[in-house]
Amino acid sequence: MKSILSLLSVLLVLELCSGEWCYQSQFSCHDTCRGPSEWKNHYPNCGGQRQSPINIVTRKVKHDPKLANFIFEGHEKVFNMSVENHGHSAYFTLPHSVRIRGGGLSGTYKAVQFHLHWGENGDHGSEHSVDGEHYPMELHIVHIKEKYDSLREALNDSTGVAALAFFFEVTSGQNKHLDRIIDALGKVRYEGNSTEIEDFRLTDIIPQANKLSYYRYLGSLTTPDCDQAVVWTVFKQTLPISKKQLMSMDKQLLFGTEQPMTGIFRPVQTLNGRVVYTFLPAHGLCVLPNLITLFLCLFCVFGQQRCFH
Repeated sequence: MKSILSLLSVLLVLELCSGEWCYQSQFSCHDTCRGPSEWKNHYPNCGGQRQSPINIVTRKVKHDPKLANFIFEGHEKVFNMSVENHGHSAYFTLPHSVRIRGGGLSGTYKAVQFHLHWGENGDHGSEHSVDGEHYPMELHIVHIKEKYDSLREALNDSTGVAALAFFFEVTSGQNKHLDRIIDALGKVRYEGNSTEIEDFRLTDIIPQANKLSYYRYLGSLTTPDCDQAVVWTVFKQTLPISKKQLMSMDKQLLFGTEQPMTGIFRPVQTLNGRVVYTFLPAHGLCVLPNLITLFLCLFCVFGQQRCFH
């Protein structure tokens, strides 16, 4: 009887371990957790029709006249920010005083947190891709509608969450503002560890709102339960990171299983007939008319010269 109870206990532990969702980088003979291809079998939303991330095909995107410049509120203000290792990523908690509006959104959204997705040894790490090209790292800033008190509540609304995505691109120079982010990750190495970054502001790591062109589509969270409640904005302007900084990212944290936290991205999902829209700031739309004006002026000048001869 004792041996039977022991066997049942072992089977229960195995079931609990294998029931945990994970990234593909975690899956092994020793840890048969539920990787991305299995998520939909255990979390029904993950098999839905508006899943994220996606591959953005630029020749198929459509201009939407209803889209506009974003208005960022509180991004330039200084605040203290807590950081915690949640076992699959590290969350940087943002104050609700950080808000966004405009950008074709239905109202004002308040910030909840931001987090990063990266690969291994500086390789493919972004979740979204553009024309099949992945970037080494991607930043997600998560917001919820102003009227909701929590992310869980906002997920019951099909547009309750607004996520801003920025790609990182390797540059020769070091992005000094990222050093504080990387240092903080080193202080939350194990699941449940937390720390604080003092005197932080979002404008240190993201550019001004009125200069940004972007892609827009309706999607989901990129981790289980994959709730289809997210208005995604993927910005075209990339953020800088040095090779050295990037290589240090996947050496800071450990998963809940104490494996190195690398390859923390979900593969791209099927578009399923969704349309991806695009927005260009007004100064970007003026480029073509200005070129036409230039050619007309040159034509007039050369035309007058020929008349004088």
